[in-house]
Amino acid sequence: MKKHGKRYEEAAKLVDEDKAYAPNEAIELVKKTATVKFDSTVELHMRLGVDPRHADQQVRGTAALPAGTGKTMRVLVFAEGDRAREAEEAGADYVGSDDLIKRIDDGWVDFDVALATRDMMSKVGRLGKVLGRRGLMPNPKSGTVTDDVAKAIKEVKGGRIEFRLDKTALIHVPIGKASFDDKGLLDNLSSLVDAVVKAKPSGAKGTYIRSITMASTMGPGVRLDIPQTVALASAS
Repeated sequence: MKKHGKRYEEAAKLVDEDKAYAPNEAIELVKKTATVKFDSTVELHMRLGVDPRHADQQVRGTAALPAGTGKTMRVLVFAEGDRAREAEEAGADYVGSDDLIKRIDDGWVDFDVALATRDMMSKVGRLGKVLGRRGLMPNPKSGTVTDDVAKAIKEVKGGRIEFRLDKTALIHVPIGKASFDDKGLLDNLSSLVDAVVKAKPSGAKGTYIRSITMASTMGPGVRLDIPQTVALASAS
């Protein structure tokens, strides 16, 4: 079994593995146990009581993080004509049609979010194998297929993130940076959890949220008290 470094081991001693922390306590502890020298990302990991093998138990959606992500998002937009011009004016990093499709087909994926207008999806569909496995394929359910490209670009660059259940019924999402103030991380946490709760699928049975853990990059996980966290989210 791989051993952790000395700084990690020292940080882990500050975390009580048997305790479920209130959201504000968890944030303070995650920031205190950030062990890397750079501004680490704070991630949230949620285990859900659903079966990803069933279509009616999929969980996917978006959340607007009030304090932003702390990351400059590189946005690509598949569009033509007037909507391409709107995308450029709105600050998209890459805008195009067949030229971008060919470039991506050749292996280029140097962007964080891909948006597409509805009329472009017949062409973009061929990129499913390339973009799908990287979580970059435009999809109406995540708001990345839209004709209001200016609004979508603004939201993405302002802190909108996408969450999606993986094959092990987990959701992994960045909610900010360790350098954020406590309120910023708390607001982002509330927004994300609220969005996941609202995305509860019709086929979900029993306990929906099984566990919530927060951690910084290469830092120890801190378990959150689920009732307190959900209550905070619903009140926000």
